[in-house]
Parts: sequence; structure tokens; C-alpha cells
Amino acid sequence: MDLLKMAYPARSLQPFNVVIIGQGGRLQYEAILFMASLRAFNPDFAGQVFVAEPQPGPRWNSDPRMNDDIKSVLADMGAKIVPFASVHFGDSYPYGNKIEGLAALPAGEPFVFFDTDTLITGDLATVPFDFAHPAASMNRSGTWPVEELYWPGYTAIWKSLYDRFGLEFHSTLDLTQPDEYWERYLYFNAGWFYGADPAAFGRLFTEYAISVRDNPTDAMVIQPLDPWLDQIVLPLVIHALGGGRPGPELAGLDGHVSCHYRTLPLFYARENDAAVAALETVTAPNKVKKWLKQYDPFKRMIYQGRGQKVRALFDRDNLPRHEKALRNQIKAAGFWMR
Repeated sequence: MDLLKMAYPARSLQPFNVVIIGQGGRLQYEAILFMASLRAFNPDFAGQVFVAEPQPGPRWNSDPRMNDDIKSVLADMGAKIVPFASVHFGDSYPYGNKIEGLAALPAGEPFVFFDTDTLITGDLATVPFDFAHPAASMNRSGTWPVEELYWPGYTAIWKSLYDRFGLEFHSTLDLTQPDEYWERYLYFNAGWFYGADPAAFGRLFTEYAISVRDNPTDAMVIQPLDPWLDQIVLPLVIHALGGGRPGPELAGLDGHVSCHYRTLPLFYARENDAAVAALETVTAPNKVKKWLKQYDPFKRMIYQGRGQKVRALFDRDNLPRHEKALRNQIKAAGFWMR
């Protein structure tokens, strides 16, 4: 079966925009891969795809913009490059791009944000987004808060954040999970999230992030904020805007519709055959290959077969329980690349 013509059930949904971050270096090549995969599986996508690009300024030690030729390639693929100023973040916290970049999108138009290291593998039109109730990826682990010797516990830390912003706390709890277990508390991976209005979402995201960064609550003073700041604040924003955990109807994200691969060695090690076939199909055309081969990890993993060597190391039905062990096995074999 031609992967690029796989049929998914159509739905009549509200049009929405898609946004990723485009920046010089790795992200600009990931942006090409993202666009190639989106166009392959969504040839009739009704919305606009925005590539938000940080601009030079005092928050950056060097020019963060993409190569002009790559911007032309992305434009030819149908993306609209939109600049934004890094007022609060930049080199000190590059993940802040996803916070400040929302200001570059059209206000009042529903949006879905994806991390740039995402492969689209299905039809986004089959995902029934409820933009009035924002949500984000549950493909996460208990990375924050970090358990410390003298810490006050999960409840105290999370409640202090909700109290900081005048938000109700109890309804965010998953009461099927034990008290003081990380999954009881609203926590997302920021690899994708969506909302009804990027302007309103971005304002809250920025306000909350700056407040937490510059003035942590007493309960969290020994907690690390880097790189977790965006994921600390995202649940607060989503709850404030009337959202929460995604329901099973959104399972296609981090499923058969999208894959947040993060690094290609991890992708080849653990993703299913359909996702790998999708990657190798959308990267095969010469007009895509010409650009992706300029980025060494893509050249070696995809075009020189290193990815398949990584894949041969693992049984997808019996993967190491922890990602660190997976990474260590790949590194021990000499195949790790970022």
C-alpha cells in the first residue's frame, strides 16, 4: 500500500493553523522534514502552516535565523515564515521560543503547535480538536518536580503554583492515581498543544513563565527550572483557559497521526514499522534529500543506513524500560547522534 495515499476517515472540523519553530542549525532541517511529512499526508490541509522564527537581538549571542535558501524551500512547501522578537528568553532558555513565538500567529484563529522534531504520519483532519478546551501531549514521564531530600512534596509544589495565579487546583487532580504520585497531577509534554487563540494563550504562557522563572514559589525554591519551565507552566495555562487532559479521541497524536521523534537514533530504536516507513518515504524525493543531507545526523541515519543499524539492535516488543538505558545501548554501539 502506498503510504502517501493511506485513507483515514474524514471529519468536518473547524479549520486551524499549525505552527512550528524555525531556527538556524538543527531546527531548520527538522522544519523541512516536518513540512515534507505534513504535505505528504495532508495534501488538502485547510489551514496555514506557520514557521515562527526568532530574530536577532540582545537575548541571542548569534543570529538565530534560518538560512535564506531553506526559508525559500519552506515557503515553496507552503509554509509562511513569521518573525518574532525574543523579549524574555533567547539563548538562556531556547525552549522559550514556543512561548514567545505564539505572538506571531493571527489572533483569534485556532492553532496547533508542534515541536519541530515531529513527523506527521497521518491526516490531521481526523483529529477532533476541541479548541475551546485546550490540551497537550500526555507522552511524558515524571521529570518534574524532582524529589529532593527536604522537598515539601508534589501537592505542596503544584498547589503553590495554582495559588500563585489564582487558579483552582483540586479539579486538576487525577483521583484514580495515589496521592503524592506524579501522574495524579496535571503535567504535559510540550511537544504539542493547541488552543483557540494564540494571542491569549501566548500572553498567559509568557506571564506565567516569567513569574515562575523570576520569582519561584517558596515550595519550589530548590527545584530546577531548566529545561522544565515550559512544562511547569503549560498545565497552568491550559487549566486557566478551560482545558485539561486530552481524551482518547486525540490518541492519533503521539499515535498514527504524529510522532514526536526527538532524535533519530531514538526514533529508529523504538518507533513502529509504519512510522519508519513514513519517514523513509517522505525523505526519499530528491528535492527533500538535497537539503536534509546537509545535516549530518539526517544524512547518516536516513541516507547512509545508520538508522536501520540502530533498529536492528532492539526488539520493539522488549525495549529497555527507561530511555537512559536505550540511549546507553545506542551510544555503546557507536550510533548515537543528535
